[in-house]
Amino acid sequence: MNQVPLQPLILAVDDEASNLQLLRQILQDHYRLLYAKDGPRALELARQERPNLILLDVMLPGMTGHEICRALKADPATAAIPVIFATALADPNDEVVGFEAGAVDYIAKPLSPAIVRARVRTHLSLVRADELKETRLQIVQRLGLAAEYKDNETGLHVIRMSHYARVLAVAAGMGEADAEDMLHAAPMHDVGKIGIPDRILQKPGALDKDEWKVMQSHATIGADIIGEHDHGMLALARNIALTHHEKWDGSGYPRGLRELEIPLEGRIVAIADVFDALTSARPYKAAWPVPDALAYLQQQRGLHFDPELVDLFLAQLPAILEIKERWAER
Repeated sequence: MNQVPLQPLILAVDDEASNLQLLRQILQDHYRLLYAKDGPRALELARQERPNLILLDVMLPGMTGHEICRALKADPATAAIPVIFATALADPNDEVVGFEAGAVDYIAKPLSPAIVRARVRTHLSLVRADELKETRLQIVQRLGLAAEYKDNETGLHVIRMSHYARVLAVAAGMGEADAEDMLHAAPMHDVGKIGIPDRILQKPGALDKDEWKVMQSHATIGADIIGEHDHGMLALARNIALTHHEKWDGSGYPRGLRELEIPLEGRIVAIADVFDALTSARPYKAAWPVPDALAYLQQQRGLHFDPELVDLFLAQLPAILEIKERWAER
């Protein structure tokens, strides 16, 4: 039996019963409602019931709406709840004070039903969008982490290399939003290892020719797992999974791309991934000292790696080492 999802819960705060009655008439068909006439009761209900949105009058007995809003934003349990002020105060300075207190919107009284419904609907949609984005990021990160555990690596590897990738992306001229997508997409680079048999993935000795061919297929398996996307973080993640083992001189896999045929995100993650692999201890090797790993990057400049990106990575070394220390294996 399908369960009907609960309607969003809205807390209306006003000391005038007629205003609360009006809000009930405007919103009751689409939302569940809670009511409070003063600050202490509003804060109590907000903490207990965690409404999806709060409609808050400014002129209230005892605590003002601005004080209530500041108290809500100071409490981690209620800080994320959007607050819309509904007030008869018309001075622009009052609006400034309200936004500085943490409100997301301001509705002037007398209340227009159409405006109230539109503003409530808009801000609830923004909350849902943020929640969906956060959920998607968590799923992506957990899937990347699953691949690392299968390969006997630690979750800290994907954290470090993704932060390295973000630093290098910004240095290479990538915009802030795209660099943030890089941070969240990079952990998916080896997700295709989920599809590699354990007898190959965890073999203690060298792989033979046939086994190496199977191992290389993790790049295309990863791209298949992530799927085709027109744009955004998942499109970036697919390109990374597919191309981070390509090499600047064309000797990489799976397609033997060379130089600028390799997407920028693939060239960036190639450096971030190898640097962290070299400087991390594994069951089969000790961690390389940082100078040795940097010497290897320079040695492979123009062979395995994009030469300009190697130079940029070296120029960002203080930030790279700070990340390495922050997420060090303990």
